[in-house]
Amino acid sequence: MKQLILVRHGKSSWEYEVGDKDRPLKKRGIRDAKLVADSFKEHNISIEAIYSSPANRALHTCAIFLRELNLPEANFNLATELYDFSGEQVMQFVLGLPNHLNTVMIFGHNYAFTELANALGDTSIENVPTTGLVHLKFATKTWETINKGVTVQTIFPKALKK
Repeated sequence: MKQLILVRHGKSSWEYEVGDKDRPLKKRGIRDAKLVADSFKEHNISIEAIYSSPANRALHTCAIFLRELNLPEANFNLATELYDFSGEQVMQFVLGLPNHLNTVMIFGHNYAFTELANALGDTSIENVPTTGLVHLKFATKTWETINKGVTVQTIFPKALKK
């Protein structure tokens, strides 16, 4: 059994004159990342590897999850393939994951993550929002053979706010 947890980066700021990869999170993005990570933590899922897009907003979101979930930094890796908006590079990345890993969390971007969530899960998702988490499970032993799996859960910040 393989499990893939997709996390879209938090709400980013357009306030600064920086390139796309350097855009930082807004305060809301930081708050939402803590909120979603805390909610996910309640499920007590053991994550073996964490990968993030090199974009600042994805890395910062990932760092918040690492801290909130008490995940070892040794399990973290940067993956340039996750700086993708179509989903094609992300899909190839997932299909190429090492088979000794069973549960992997990746941080990246839309529309790639909405496309992947719909292509691989069994629940239709109109849009994975910023800091949205989609947890998918596959009844297979190898990453290269994953296809339609089960959408175990979605955690979207708006649903957590009172």
